[in-house]
Amino acid sequence: MKKYSIILICFLLSENLIVAQNYLLDLNKSIELAKEKSLSMKSLVQDFKIAEYNLTSASNRFKTQVSMNFVTPQYTETVRQFEDSTGISFYPVKQLNYQGNLLVNKQLPTDGYIYMRSGVSNFDDFNSSIRSTYLNTRFGLVQPIDALYGYNATKSALKQAKLAYESSRKSLKRAELDLVYRVTQSFYNLFLVQKSEEFARMDLERQTNAFEISQNKFAAGLIREVDALQMEVDLAESKNNYDLSIVNVSSSMNNLKEIIGLNFADSISLSSELKYDIVIVDPQKAVEMALENRLEIREQDIQIEINKMNVKKQKAEGMIKADLTAYYEKIGVNSTDVTTSFRDAVNSSFDDFKRRPQNYGIGINVTVPILDWGVNKALVNAAKSRLLKNEIQKEELRRSIESEVLNLVADLNSSLKRLQLLEKNVLVAEKSFAITRQRFSDGDIDSQALALERNRLNNAYNSHLSAYIKYQLMLSDITRKTFYDFKTNEVIK
Repeated sequence: MKKYSIILICFLLSENLIVAQNYLLDLNKSIELAKEKSLSMKSLVQDFKIAEYNLTSASNRFKTQVSMNFVTPQYTETVRQFEDSTGISFYPVKQLNYQGNLLVNKQLPTDGYIYMRSGVSNFDDFNSSIRSTYLNTRFGLVQPIDALYGYNATKSALKQAKLAYESSRKSLKRAELDLVYRVTQSFYNLFLVQKSEEFARMDLERQTNAFEISQNKFAAGLIREVDALQMEVDLAESKNNYDLSIVNVSSSMNNLKEIIGLNFADSISLSSELKYDIVIVDPQKAVEMALENRLEIREQDIQIEINKMNVKKQKAEGMIKADLTAYYEKIGVNSTDVTTSFRDAVNSSFDDFKRRPQNYGIGINVTVPILDWGVNKALVNAAKSRLLKNEIQKEELRRSIESEVLNLVADLNSSLKRLQLLEKNVLVAEKSFAITRQRFSDGDIDSQALALERNRLNNAYNSHLSAYIKYQLMLSDITRKTFYDFKTNEVIK
């Protein structure tokens, strides 16, 4: 009894770990679940967030940055070396140091920056019994002059961050459309095998009925034994086809669960009918939308812009470089007995800070390239060639996309005509089979003629279903290839 209780508890626990859910899915619901639960989409969303954070970082570099640093009490007791014209000597060190500094930095659009640095330092030398305090405030400017006529690294970094963000956003949208297509493909594949199972079941029922009729006719001596045996063989084949269709449904169902992110323990059922919208796609508009919206085109544009910046950057390497630096500074110092309080020492330093004349400086550092044996010129030409290569690749890509979209539109329109034709073919095949089955019951035709008509009906069902699914997939494909929904006449943003 105890053993059965343990088994029951384990079973209940396992039931609580995985709670199977039931889903009634149509295509739109499947797509929504995939966008929410798909692991690939979750990964791409993180890529987009990375680009977004990088753009925020690059943009905020132009904002004022403030930081502080401190040296908490730092005690040093050691022996140091001193060397002069008289030789080398050693002296003991016994010091206590603490300080704090405030730094304010402002990046400029001109690739330079202005700053303010202010702080206080204290040094206690116990060997000489002296306390030294130091106050300092400096305002400064650093400006690369060549950034004004050459390459501006700050602006280029911001532009590249914006381009990366745009590329990532479009990549996410393209991946979303690809996911929509994959879900559509998997959804209709499951729909196909489920319908095939339904057709196989209907065929099995028809064949079972035909087998029973043939057995009655054979018992009455109205048909030959070979016809009765053939009906038995056909019935066995129908049963086998039906069993295979059940296996195919299970496999396709697991594939759909994997794509949209459901647990394999979940059960799903599809809600779909063989209805469709007649969508007429204008080839020229499809090409226009594709060339305007396709990520591949924009990626080439982005790469061209980056290579233009690289050409400019490489040219700047061969230009005269100059940096302008300027500062204005006030300092105050004081040396007193080590027993003086820190507050009094700082006050004395501040008095000196007010009395002491200001410090200032300004200067320009210039670097002039004279001879590099054509190294930079060769690198500039290499950058120009990469730029030209990208422009050629862009034109090649445009032609490839135009050809791809034109062929896809032609196939879509042809698929629609075929679907409409096969709809009529199904109606004709159903009427023809009903007449043939009645004729077989009346004894006007043999089992072979009935089997041929049954196969014709099955082929009509399957051909119509395949054409319907192909048309739906091509509508989804034209949407992801153009970023335009021709059903609603809206751009996919």
